[in-house]
Amino acid sequence: MDEKEIKEFLFKKDEDFRKAVELHREYERILDVLKKKSCLSNEEELREKELKKKKLTLKDKIHWMISEYKKSIND
Repeated sequence: MDEKEIKEFLFKKDEDFRKAVELHREYERILDVLKKKSCLSNEEELREKELKKKKLTLKDKIHWMISEYKKSIND
C-alpha cells in the first residue's frame, strides 16, 4: 500500500484523520484568500501567522497518523 492509498483509506475509515485533512484544507483556502490581498491589516497578518502554525501542526499530525498506520500494517 503506497502513501496515496493509505491517505485515501484513512480518510474513509478514520474520523480524526478526515477532520485533520479537512481542517488543513480549510486553513489552506483561507490563507489563499489572504495571499491574494495586496495589503493585510494587522489583524489579518496575525490571523495569517496563526493559521500557518495551525496548518503546520495539522500537517505534522497527518504525517504522524500515516506513519503509525504504516507501522501497524507492517507488524
